Order: sequence, then structure tokens, then C-alpha cells
Amino acid sequence: MIKAAPVTVVDLLQIVDIRTKIVSLSSLAIGTSYAVYTTHAFSIGLFVAMLLATLLVDMGTTGFNSYYDFLHGVDTVDTDAEKSKALVQRGIEPAVALRLSWFLFVLAAALGLVIGALVDWRIVLVGGACMTVALLYSGGPVPIARLPVGEIFAGGLLGLVLIAVSAYVQSRTLDPRILWLGLPSSTLIATILSVNNACDIEGDAKAGRRTVAILLGRDHAERVIHLQAAVTLLLGYALVPLRVLPVSALLPMTLAGLFGWRELARMHRRGFSHRTKAPSMGGISAVFVVYTLAILVAIGMGASGLP
Repeated sequence: MIKAAPVTVVDLLQIVDIRTKIVSLSSLAIGTSYAVYTTHAFSIGLFVAMLLATLLVDMGTTGFNSYYDFLHGVDTVDTDAEKSKALVQRGIEPAVALRLSWFLFVLAAALGLVIGALVDWRIVLVGGACMTVALLYSGGPVPIARLPVGEIFAGGLLGLVLIAVSAYVQSRTLDPRILWLGLPSSTLIATILSVNNACDIEGDAKAGRRTVAILLGRDHAERVIHLQAAVTLLLGYALVPLRVLPVSALLPMTLAGLFGWRELARMHRRGFSHRTKAPSMGGISAVFVVYTLAILVAIGMGASGLP
């Protein structure tokens, strides 16, 4: 019997894929900043509670994903081009990922109860629903990640819903404009998953997944990525006539758009495969960071009184 490898802190960080937490942190920052901009309300205590709860849910979700992807044969030595899957590369007992994920979810639930008691108990219901969907994303009889709607669920929850909840926790009101603000983030998060799935077509197909990339094929999957990026930019521009952001926001949005198209051109030249997954995911992640900074700068412009 092969003895399981000892678990290190690096292994735990790989199980929860700490690199991907920029997505949830972006939505938290955007939602909180917009609440401060529109209502001038801010509680450092609530922000810290939301920050911890957000990270715990995000890490727990990724941990479940690591466990079930290993269990279902999605993550293998052949498909892990980035060498970042601890369960695959280090031979760690899969139950470690499962126990870690439940532990993180329990902590997140406790923090959710605290936030609910301080703000609104309906927050607990929303958080519970999000955690249920997060668990079903990779677990359950028919995991959402195996279906063509995975990008929609992930983008909607990590983008629009998290931005709206983050703003509500600070302002105690649900401004309809925050829903518009969450849409570009949702489509861009979906784009990140589309890039990932376009690179993982072979491995996902062998594991029985039916992602959009698999159903459409690699060439059409790339067209979907370009379409999602274009929709993100258009939704970002629409925030100005919708009076969500000031006219001055057009400048950082345009600069972010130009950066995004440059990265997409690089992805096109490299192609989408296991071999190019690392640079492609690095590129789309950089696009997401630049977009987040553009939105935060635009909110800051509005707060400073720029038209």
C-alpha cells in the first residue's frame, strides 16, 4: 500500500487554488466601493467579515472542485499542464481536500450568521443558496461544471450576486444600478472559464464533461471567448449612459479594452491547448485585473466629482 504524502501549507494553497481568489476579491472591492461612492456608508468591521466570508466560500468551493475533479478523472497527470494540482502531483489523500472544504464552509457559514445578525437575515438565505450552488458546481449527481451552463452560474454568482451583496452589506439598500455594474464582471468571469475550458477540451471530454468548448469545438469556442470579451466591453461602456458611472469612466474602460484585445490576440497566436494553458490563463487573469482597476478608478472619478 502506497503511503499518502504529508500535507504542507503549499499543498493546501494549491488545493484551494489561491491564485484564483482575485475574482471574488474583485467583486468584493467593486461592490463595497460603489456603496461608499453612492451612500458614503462604510463599516470596516463588516468589510473584514465580508472579506473573510468571501475568501472562505471561494476557497471551499475550489477545494470541492479539486476533490471531485480528481475523483471523476478530470484532473490527471496528463491534463495538469501547469503542475498545480496537489492531489495529482503530490499523491495527497483526496479526503484531505474534502475535509478542508467542509471546514472552510462551516467557518463561512458562522461568519454569514454574524453578518446576518448585524445587517439583514436575508443575507444568510442568499449566502446559503450561493454555497449550495457552489457545492453543486462540482459535486452532486450532475455537477454544473460538466454542463454547458457552468460559465453562466460561476459568472453570475462570483460577479453580479457577490457585487450586489457586498454593496448591500455596507449600504443596507439594493440600488438597481449595482445590478448593472455587476453584469460586465459576470461576463468577464465567464470568459475566464471559457478560456480554461477551451484549453482543457481533450481532458474534459475524456472525463465526460459537456462544456460549451466541447460542444462547439476549439475554433467556435475561441469565437465565443471573443464575443464574451466584446459584450463585457459594451456592458462596461453602457454603465455611462445608464448613469452608473460618470462620463470620465470611458477613459479607463477604453484603456482596459485595448489591453484586453492585445491579450486576446496573443492567445489567438498561441492557440488553446494544454500546452498553452498557463500563458492563456495568465493573460485572461491580467485582463480581469486591469478591468477591475479600471472600474475602481472610474468609481473614484465619480466620487471625486469628475463628470
